[in-house]
Amino acid sequence: MEVLAQGIGAIFTDPDADKAREFFRKKSRALKPKVMSVKEAVEKFVHDGDYLCIGGFGANRIPAAVCHEIVRQGRKNMGFAGHTSTHDFQILCAGEVFNKLDVAYIVGLEARGLSPNARRYMESGKVNVSEWTNYSLSVRFKAAAAGVSFYPARNIMGTDTFHYSGAKIIQCPFTGVKYAAMPAIYPDIAVIHVHESDIYGNCRIRGITVSDLDVARAAKHLIITTERLIQNDEIRRDPSYTSIPYYYVDAVCEVPYGSYPGNMYGEYFSDEEHLREWLKVEENPEEFKKFLDKNIYSCKDHFEYIEKNGGMHKLLKLREKEFMFSKARD
Repeated sequence: MEVLAQGIGAIFTDPDADKAREFFRKKSRALKPKVMSVKEAVEKFVHDGDYLCIGGFGANRIPAAVCHEIVRQGRKNMGFAGHTSTHDFQILCAGEVFNKLDVAYIVGLEARGLSPNARRYMESGKVNVSEWTNYSLSVRFKAAAAGVSFYPARNIMGTDTFHYSGAKIIQCPFTGVKYAAMPAIYPDIAVIHVHESDIYGNCRIRGITVSDLDVARAAKHLIITTERLIQNDEIRRDPSYTSIPYYYVDAVCEVPYGSYPGNMYGEYFSDEEHLREWLKVEENPEEFKKFLDKNIYSCKDHFEYIEKNGGMHKLLKLREKEFMFSKARD
C-alpha cells in the first residue's frame, strides 16, 4: 500500500500484530486467583523501559495507588500514553518515570489549571514526544484490540498534529480515498481501576469506560485495582455486567478509594482541595520535594497517603459530595 505522506514523530511501540499474537498465544488463560498487593503487582509486572498505559480519563477512575507505587519503586525510562492524562500524569512526572511520550492531553488538570512541575519536566528536553489527539490514541488502542497493525481514520490529516505524529497517509485500495493510518499500541503494561472485581480478574466498571476495554485487550500485562472484591458467584449471576474478563488480567489489587484524590463515579468525588495543594506546592521545586517525601516516598501504601490527607473523615465527605447530600460530621 502506497504511503502518500507521513509524520515525523516516533513510534515507541512495535505495531506488528503477528508479534503481539505470538505473545498472547503463550499467555495463560487459566482461571486462577490473582490477588496481590499493589507493591507486589508493580514489582512483578512494571519494569524500567516498559510502555505504560493508564485507564480512566482525566482525574476520573484513575489508578492513583499504582501511580504512587511506580514512583516509589523508582521506575525509569518508560514509555507512556498521555490520553487525557491529568493527575496521573502529574504523579508520573514527579518521579520522572517516562522519557518517551505519546501525547494527546497532558500537563493541564482541566479547569484546575496547569501543573508547574509537569510543565518543567516537559520543557526539560528529557522526554521524546510524538503528538496525537485523544481520538487518535483511542483508534491506536482499538487497532491493537482488533489484532491488526494499524487502523484507518479521517482525523488529523492536514494538521500540525499529523506532522508531529507517527501516522501515515495512505490511499484506500477500494475507493481511492485518503486516510490517516494509525499504528497500533500494544502496551507492555496497563493499569485500570474498576468498581468491582472477583479474585480472578472479572471486572465491573460503572459509568464511562472511554478506551479501557480496548486497552485491556491490547496490553501484554494488565494490573487491576478495584474498590472492592466480590464473589465469583455474583459475577456469574449477571455476566453481562462484566466489563473486562479475567483472561486479560494478570494482577488484582483491592484498593478502596484507589482513585483518590481523583473521582470515582458512584463512590466518591475528587478531593479538589488536595489537588489544588498539589498545583500550588509545585510552584516551588524545593517545597515540592518535601511534599513528595511526605505523600509518596515515606508512605508504605495508598492507605497511609489517605490518612495523611484527612483519612476516613475526608473520604466520607467526598462520598457525600458525590451523592450530593450533606450530613453533619464533627
